[in-house]
Amino acid sequence: MSSLKVAVVGVGALGRHHARILAGLDGVNLVAVADTNPDQGQAIAEQHGSRWVSDYRDLFQDVDAVSLAVPTHAHLAIASEFLSRKIPVLVEKPIACNLQEAEELVHIAETNNTLLQIGHVERFNPATQVAFERCSNPRFIRSERVSPYTFRSTDIGVIHDLLIHDIDLVLSLVNSPVQNVEAFGISVMGEHEDAVQARLRFQNGCIADLTASRICPNAKRAMQIWGASGCVTVDFNSREVTSYQPSETLLYGTPPLERARKAGANLEALKQDVFGTFLKVDSPDVSNADALTAELDSFVEAVRTDSEPLVGGAQALQAMQVAEMVLEAVNCHAWDGSQQGSVGPFVQFPTEQRRMAG
Repeated sequence: MSSLKVAVVGVGALGRHHARILAGLDGVNLVAVADTNPDQGQAIAEQHGSRWVSDYRDLFQDVDAVSLAVPTHAHLAIASEFLSRKIPVLVEKPIACNLQEAEELVHIAETNNTLLQIGHVERFNPATQVAFERCSNPRFIRSERVSPYTFRSTDIGVIHDLLIHDIDLVLSLVNSPVQNVEAFGISVMGEHEDAVQARLRFQNGCIADLTASRICPNAKRAMQIWGASGCVTVDFNSREVTSYQPSETLLYGTPPLERARKAGANLEALKQDVFGTFLKVDSPDVSNADALTAELDSFVEAVRTDSEPLVGGAQALQAMQVAEMVLEAVNCHAWDGSQQGSVGPFVQFPTEQRRMAG
């Protein structure tokens, strides 16, 4: 089997890891990295025995596929040039800056019948896969994805930067159209929303409450998933998954409340019995496999076999559609209940409050 000739366009904070991983995959030849920063590009190329080019257009004749890790505002322009030449592309999330650009990029891929995969890496997190296996038909989902401000991805807001991960995960899990979106957010650092709270209501009755912030002192990525058969919690950072399900004692034995109401009931003992006796607690083993490696490996496999990727353009477009609904709700939120006051994420404080703050 001949080696797949692959290049990485953009080898900054994330792209350098794309280059490292692709250079180490069996059957892959990292032929080049493209970056407008010569020091950065040359260093990564030399590290992996590859070559550096300053202009991605120099790669058109040399590659079988490319991984694109450039700022979001450049996704459409660069990815479309490769796709129009029938060169498969992995584009880091989000697929584009806005829904219109996302639709255009998907259209280009479909018109040229060329593979487009989007880097929603959380789908490849082993903790995600273990948790989702234990929560079919969810009724309520609560997610929290927060981090300190990194001064990266400043061309997009927190909805497309962080919340898009959980939108994609929830859509894949619920598998039902979104019926309604409620959301509010606030901008702190300047140009885009930095913290958002959103509620998604699905046609099948499921509700998802999603929190995202990039102005939090501590990083956290977690989700709770509730269904008729119990609850599953997942920490995407630590890869800890815990499921809680009714035990046979709870389902078929004397109900715990009936036990508690009996004369002389030992309430402290009953408290200790909640987790273990009445609710089965399971903490399954989770693989320590690297999610980004799995994602890039899946991209290579999809290119080789001409198969559909786990997260292709269609799935990414659905996530973008919901992201736009959330953004619209954020932009329309009236903080004092009136359109005459502060509306949207850029809250205007009254003059007296500004004077006191100054």
